[in-house]
Amino acid sequence: MTEEILTVKDLKKYFLTSRGTVRAVDGISFSIKEAETLGLVGESGSGKSTVAYTIMGMYRPTAGEICFRGQDISREARKRSKALKKQIQIVFQDPGSSLNPRRSIKQILELPLKVHGLSKDRSGTQQVERLLEMVELPLDYMYKYTEAIGGGEKQMVAIARALATDPSFVVLDEPTSALDVSVQAKIINLLLNLQRELHLTYLFITHDLSLMRNVSTRVAIMYLGKICEVASAAEFFQNPIHPYTRMLLSSIPVVSEEEEAFKPKKVLSRGEIPSPVNVPPGCSFHLRCSVKKDICSTDDPVMVEIGEGHTVRCHSSP
Repeated sequence: MTEEILTVKDLKKYFLTSRGTVRAVDGISFSIKEAETLGLVGESGSGKSTVAYTIMGMYRPTAGEICFRGQDISREARKRSKALKKQIQIVFQDPGSSLNPRRSIKQILELPLKVHGLSKDRSGTQQVERLLEMVELPLDYMYKYTEAIGGGEKQMVAIARALATDPSFVVLDEPTSALDVSVQAKIINLLLNLQRELHLTYLFITHDLSLMRNVSTRVAIMYLGKICEVASAAEFFQNPIHPYTRMLLSSIPVVSEEEEAFKPKKVLSRGEIPSPVNVPPGCSFHLRCSVKKDICSTDDPVMVEIGEGHTVRCHSSP
């Protein structure tokens, strides 16, 4: 049986602002097994990037646990050991802002090697060459600066930097959203190949559901700081249950009637996601829901399992 590499239990992350308390992440739980990809999907403002940054230790949790290989790492935050930081890496959404434009690509890729004492030769050239080969970039790119290469190539450098420490778990925070469609496909194929070759585990954060069918092992849908549905990728697309999930799936653009047949019955998208400062009482989705009941406006539903590995947080679930 495959072991769980990451377990998140009742995780909360609140921010105090002049307008009130922002409940960016409000009591979510999930786990990720070795070598699988969990797709965490939601609209802007749902809290999915906050989940990523809290797992990475960039934010300290307000409450809850984050366990990596059975060890609770939620309270260590920025004091995490180098051994732990080597194992958990992140690829950010915008490589233009996450890579230092004043450093050459060689210097960018050498830095994590030096920080973690992984340099095998004084110049580090051989290891930089190996990293460039892994992400399918020419070796002479090590002498370039990021301003001289395209967006897709910058993201390949960012991926190479994340792989420099030989991690086992990588958070991918919308790694293709800032790229052209043709470049997106190349990056996705690269990530999938690297996962197979290096036995990597991914948390893939995105707002693009169309990516999840071919990328993710399982999918978790997040709305206003909470997870509303989790299922295997196949089950998710064949049997979506939560009204929000069905709304998202029905809005995916398609180019043929055959593809349209696979989508759930059209669910109209109502309104916009509320502010996390002013979360509605009861189910946070009820103001936009087409099948809401009276209980939805007063009682927050809990996660229930409706099938093997398929859980839903909805009063109207089977």
